[in-house]
Amino acid sequence: MFFTWDESLDTGIAVIDDQHKRIVDYINDLHAAIANKDREAVSGVLDQLINYTVTHFSFEESLMEKHGYIHTDAHRSVHDAFTSRILKYQQELESGKDISRKLLNDLKIWLSSHIKSEDSDYVKSINQRVDKGWLSKALGRFFGK
Repeated sequence: MFFTWDESLDTGIAVIDDQHKRIVDYINDLHAAIANKDREAVSGVLDQLINYTVTHFSFEESLMEKHGYIHTDAHRSVHDAFTSRILKYQQELESGKDISRKLLNDLKIWLSSHIKSEDSDYVKSINQRVDKGWLSKALGRFFGK
């Protein structure tokens, strides 16, 4: 296995962690395709990655909006830039360039840094709002409000 999930990548939100783990699977699938010198498999992984990433980003952004995360627009811009970069890889691959190793390295670095910086920021914000909401309800019931 090329890229292994570890607890430093956990956000604490199970559904997000499960989605991130799927992206790790794509990274490992891409690594296997490169090892097998299978250009068609590289293209297939890239197609799946593009579709899945767009879906994952939409989910994250809706979660941020739902919980009033104040940096949603900035986070969306980071997602948009990454999506554009991945689409450029797809164009280069279609034009005959071998982008596989560069893509693999880019994905590995981006996933780790994005989860540990940008994602951890919104997770903290969401957890604070969720905790405050639960605490407020519990205190309200306790004190009869």
